[in-house]
Amino acid sequence: MRIVHVITRMIVGGAQENTLLNCIGLARMFGDDVTLLTGPSPGPEGDLLSLWQNDAEFARHFEGDIPEDNPSTLPGERGGAGRLEIRRVETLRRNIHPIRDARAAAAVASHIAAIRPDVVHTHSAKGGIIGRWAAHRHRVPMVVHSVHGAPFHQYQSRHAATLFRRLERWAAPRCHRMISVADAMTDLMVDAGVAPREQFVTIASGMNVEPFLNADRHRDRTRREFNFDADAIVVGKIARLFHLKGHDDLLDGFALAARDAPRLRLLLVGDGILQSELRQRAERLGIADRIRWAGLVPPTRVPAMIGAMDLLCHTSLREGLARALPQTLLAGKPAISFDVDGAREVVIDGKTGRLLPPRDVTSLADAITELAGDVAMRNRMGDRGRAGCRQRFDHREMTRQIRGVYTQQQ
Repeated sequence: MRIVHVITRMIVGGAQENTLLNCIGLARMFGDDVTLLTGPSPGPEGDLLSLWQNDAEFARHFEGDIPEDNPSTLPGERGGAGRLEIRRVETLRRNIHPIRDARAAAAVASHIAAIRPDVVHTHSAKGGIIGRWAAHRHRVPMVVHSVHGAPFHQYQSRHAATLFRRLERWAAPRCHRMISVADAMTDLMVDAGVAPREQFVTIASGMNVEPFLNADRHRDRTRREFNFDADAIVVGKIARLFHLKGHDDLLDGFALAARDAPRLRLLLVGDGILQSELRQRAERLGIADRIRWAGLVPPTRVPAMIGAMDLLCHTSLREGLARALPQTLLAGKPAISFDVDGAREVVIDGKTGRLLPPRDVTSLADAITELAGDVAMRNRMGDRGRAGCRQRFDHREMTRQIRGVYTQQQ
């Protein structure tokens, strides 16, 4: 098959990792000719494509073992039955800019007209609007859009949320199927009147699961690196230090739990514009000496970070399905999460972790105290989580399911 993927940017992030792994898998596992249309990837998160193309260690960690049923040469050079080609569309940017967006739409349409694909698969809000319009215009036989996270939410201005809902309602009839990374995304889109439920299918966002299954191999070394005592109970969070990520709630809840738990420590993985503000908050709460700030780490180090933890807290207020949750469960560690979006589909309350009302700091402190004090409970929850995520989040399984969507009749 000839397949075109459209996404605005390829930073180091969940939607982008999902997309690149799908592109690689389609070429290697099915011998497809895949073209990825993407814009520039500026920003502190890093350029995923540059890492993948230029860092052999990263590529091995990222891809894992992909069976080559149809041998191919990657990236960009034809070899055997399949290929993956990256094409940059300079005008395809995340921020809204009417003139530049019109040029991006024309460029994407031009690429689609030249390639004449069997499938166009779009991602992200703007990539989805532009890509679906262009594919529909050129009558592509199968047009698919992935919902990694809803583009409208309660924390936007009313005007922005209304605009994005209207755009999604306009774009939905211009594609045949929509793939949600979690059932919660489907529910949200259906409830907003974007598209009928039968247009959606849920396919978990895949990753190379092996490094997370083996995360504890790095445990002792990583804990020494951050100067954690051997008997410390380490609570972790992996997220940008940014608005709506819930670090303020986590600091407040951790401070409550830490009052009667001298062994409790906090490991924060990520960087961002709120670092100074959050450090000041930690000082005011009297927990600054309990916290280690790992900063932005390369993706190859995330399994080691999780290996150093005893449990993870996910306190974001909006997220499709945060990759940190299945990654932590794959490592055999329980997760505490606010009950937002797709979290409840992996964090099963009382079985693989604790699911809490958003922004309920008291319940968060109680959950941290409960899990920190019961190693047997942590192990039971971690084992159940690993068993439930092992196959479901394997990117090879994701690619097989997505390829099946491509071949369905319209």
